[in-house]
Formats: sequence, structure tokens, C-alpha cells
Amino acid sequence: MVMESSTMELSEDELTNFFMVWASVLVSLSYCYTIGKLTRAGFTRFVAILPIVGLFLALPLKLTSFHLGGMTSFLIGWLATFKVLLFAFGEGPLCSLPSLSFPLFVALACFPIRIQQLPSSKIESDPDHKPANKSPQPPQKKSAWNYIIKAVLLGLIIKFYDYNHYIHPNLQWFIFCFHMYFFLELALSLFAALVKYFSGFEIEPPFDEPLLSSSLQDFWGRRWNIMVTRILRPSVYLPTLNFSSKIIGRKLAPLPSMMATFLVSALMHELIFYYLGRITPSFQVTWFFLLHGVCLCIEVAIKKYVGRKWTVPRWISGPATVAFVVSTGFWLFLPPLVRAGLDTRPFQEFAAGAKFVRTVKQALTFQ
Repeated sequence: MVMESSTMELSEDELTNFFMVWASVLVSLSYCYTIGKLTRAGFTRFVAILPIVGLFLALPLKLTSFHLGGMTSFLIGWLATFKVLLFAFGEGPLCSLPSLSFPLFVALACFPIRIQQLPSSKIESDPDHKPANKSPQPPQKKSAWNYIIKAVLLGLIIKFYDYNHYIHPNLQWFIFCFHMYFFLELALSLFAALVKYFSGFEIEPPFDEPLLSSSLQDFWGRRWNIMVTRILRPSVYLPTLNFSSKIIGRKLAPLPSMMATFLVSALMHELIFYYLGRITPSFQVTWFFLLHGVCLCIEVAIKKYVGRKWTVPRWISGPATVAFVVSTGFWLFLPPLVRAGLDTRPFQEFAAGAKFVRTVKQALTFQ
């Protein structure tokens, strides 16, 4: 039986590129691991590792699919790149233990793994070792019912697509946002459970019930995209905070530090969208994050000025926060997502993948 060549060739090309990209990542990290043994943290190590940073930023361009390319662009183009840069200066998760084995070094670099405890047997003197910077506390463990309810809601949303031609486009987008949120949390939580079962390591949770946010500070700092928050804090926020404190004082320093963090996050989102869509950036995403950065700075400044004298009730601040995030997301964040085709490509790839698997199964059956 002859299989459809276009689907097969596309899948084979993408899978070949995917394995080549990750093989390159493995070789690159072995180089970084060796450089870490030969050089002290600082400028020399930074210069030696800088070509790897450039390679990590270029590797996602080898992939075109939403699922393989999207995962690689986030894990390597963003997280691993920042972790390697922090490693060059003796900071970040790759310096969280005095001595790391190579497999653990690779795992920490490529995945959002959190080391829960520091084994006493591995505490050794190391001039490059620095304790990990404080970061937001991990969210509390969720009950099974939390995931069951979200799985049921996700199933209802998928069923809803059979009737989307009767629904207003804006409402479709609103439901699509919940679709992606539920899908990401359930998929990553399942992946985290498998990783913990086989390795004992914790995977950083992606969210902590963002719909329950009481403020923008709560939403961005503790509930939304926690993996990114943990890597941006030591790589952007804290260095900018230390620098700004010397110029404008410790009291005002958090404000430019927050803006710098939102700017870097904005540019990285623009890069991720480019990886996935290969379209010229409109910088609407940048304006989205800058707007939220300014609003967050205003919120923090008001809280410091007012203190505990007056607070907005949670039943008001919570819905207002979610409404602001959703409305600005519709205005500035979703249009570039549509231009990149991210509203339809995931489902097309699911359908193409299922068709390819069926075709292969039929071919093997008739052999």
C-alpha cells in the first residue's frame, strides 16, 4: 500500500530536523559543561559560552511545526539560553549545586526542573558556587478534582468547536483562551508527574490558578507562567535592581527593574512568535507587556504609598484583574497570534499526525 508522500515527507523532515536540533543541543551542553570545569565564572566563561547562546537562538529556526518547534523554541531558545548565560556568571539553576553530573546538568539546562533539596553529601567547597536567589514560592499541590474538572471543561470546549459557526468570533476567542490554558496545564502536569515518577525531580508548574489572581502583581509574579518568572528574576530583575539601587536608591529601584523584566519578556515573546510564524513582528506583543509593566509599577507604587490604610476588596480586585488581562490580551496579544496561524495550526497538526499514524498502521498491516 502506498502512503501519501507529502504527509510522510513533511513528518520525516520535521522529525529528522528535530533530532538533529536536540543532538546539537546535547553536544553544545557537553561543551558548556567542560568549559565550566576549565574556567571560573565571569567574563572568560561568558566569552567561551557566547557562541552557544547564538546557536541556541538559531536552532529553533530549523523547525516549522507548532508542537515540536514551539516546545524547542521555548525550552532552548528561551529557557536554556538564559540558564547558560546565568551559568557563565555563576548564577542560576546550573550553579544550584556545587558539583553537577553531566546528565543532571543537561536536564537542568533543557527542562524546567526544580531541585527540592540540597543533598549534604554534595555540599563541597566551590569558588563558583552561589546559593540560588530567592524566587516565588512554589504553588501548593492541587487535588485530583482540580485536574478532573479542568479535563471535563476541556472536553466540553473541544465539543463546542462542532458548533462554533453559530458563535460570535469574539466569544470563540474567549473560549479558545481557556482551551489553551486548560490544555497546557493538563499536558504539562501529566509530563511533570511522569518525570517525578521516573527521576524524582519536580517540573516547574506552568500556572497557579491565574483566574484567582487578586492583582497584577499576584498574576504576573506568582500565578502566570511561573517557569518564566523564575528564570527572569535572576537574569533580569535582580541585576537591574542592584544597578538601579546605586543610581536612584533602593526604594525606587524595583520600578525600572520591573519594566526591564517586562521588556525582556516582551522581546522573547516576539522571538517565539517569529519562530512559530516566520512573520515580521508587529510589536503589538511588546506593547502588551509594556502596558502591563507600567500598570504593575503604578499598582506597586500605590500599595507602597497607601500601605495597609486602604485595600480593595478581593471580590472587586480579582475580577478587575482578570478582566484587564483578558481585554488587553484581546487587543494586543491575540492579533499577532492569529497572524502566526497559532489559532488553527495546532489542530491541523493533530489531524495530520493522526492521519499519518493511521496511514503507517495500514501500510504495516498490508505488508
